[in-house]
Amino acid sequence: MKKVVILGSTGSIGKNALDVIKQFPDKFKILGLAVKGRINLLKEQIEEFKPEYVAVYDEKAYRQLSKEMTSVKIVCGEEGVCEIARLGDADIILSAIVGAAGLLPTFEAIKAGKTVALANKESLVMAGELIKQKAKDVGVKIIPVDSEHSAVFQCINSFNKSYIKKIWLTASGGPFRGKKSHEIENVTPQEALNHPKWKMGKRITIDSATLMNKGFEVIEAHYLFDIPVENIGVLIHPQSIVHCLVEFIDSTYLTHMSVPDMKAPIALALSIPERLPDIVKPINWSITRELNFELPDTEVFPCLKLAYEAVKVGGTMPVVLNAADEIAVEGFLSGKLKFKEIYKIIKKTMDAHQVFIPDRIEEILEVDGWARKKAMEEIKK
Repeated sequence: MKKVVILGSTGSIGKNALDVIKQFPDKFKILGLAVKGRINLLKEQIEEFKPEYVAVYDEKAYRQLSKEMTSVKIVCGEEGVCEIARLGDADIILSAIVGAAGLLPTFEAIKAGKTVALANKESLVMAGELIKQKAKDVGVKIIPVDSEHSAVFQCINSFNKSYIKKIWLTASGGPFRGKKSHEIENVTPQEALNHPKWKMGKRITIDSATLMNKGFEVIEAHYLFDIPVENIGVLIHPQSIVHCLVEFIDSTYLTHMSVPDMKAPIALALSIPERLPDIVKPINWSITRELNFELPDTEVFPCLKLAYEAVKVGGTMPVVLNAADEIAVEGFLSGKLKFKEIYKIIKKTMDAHQVFIPDRIEEILEVDGWARKKAMEEIKK
């Protein structure tokens, strides 16, 4: 039986993971849960899954939960989340905290020698080289949870990398696929949050609407699979059934297909090398009449270009990309920015940054703080 720690148990990935674990009580036991502050849902999870440890990032929420729950050890703040991430008895850590907040706990889990099921793409976007090197030094496996990266992982696992010409990550295209630039100038947050295929948190949903999320996934794939960014492409695929295409040097392809349901990659990451039965519904071929693919329009969705630029520059630039995006998305959701201004804020913040190669996580966190401050200054202007 695997002992599992879930960082971000009240988010969409965390809730899906618990649904999978509930199906297989003989295979998994929840050892620890970590959340930011949604303690009402966390209390339900504690009652059902009986973890030994819980971390609550928000201090006020921590104090409230500590008064109400005495059956579990509760720790607080960033250090508390990191403590949960490196629990000695844990077999696998599911890193599903959204945004830059997931970096340090992910890094701590790797330092502690834990197998990491990685859903927090920002960890690799911000600190890809440092995380790769630390994982190599301690012999840790990083298993991708994003549907596209899980698909690539499965398709290339048995092949020599020299045979791989290119990998293609698919994207639904979000709610504004096929729109012209002027048509999305004044879209509302409600319209941008109306994703056609996936039910996700607000930030990742907006990032999907701008295609920045796919840019982050390109950077993540670059580090996960050690493939040059020039050999990673993006295809718009509105059905969201094909999750990747791997193109080989003989111009043949392998694809991975399933209905769009995050339970599939989560279940594989938790159970590998096993596969668990009946995780998602099969594809209904009687109604699936066509599979369409097209190249993204980076003039309409320029955030995707910024991601490619950031990883090609390297060093601390992807850190700035991620931080500025988080702030710009918050600005859009709060009504301070128009949809198209998300790109402008990120670009201005990147242009103002003096790039260097970081040696320590602390340097990355310092750059992250600078970029957030700079992006907020640009929004005020």
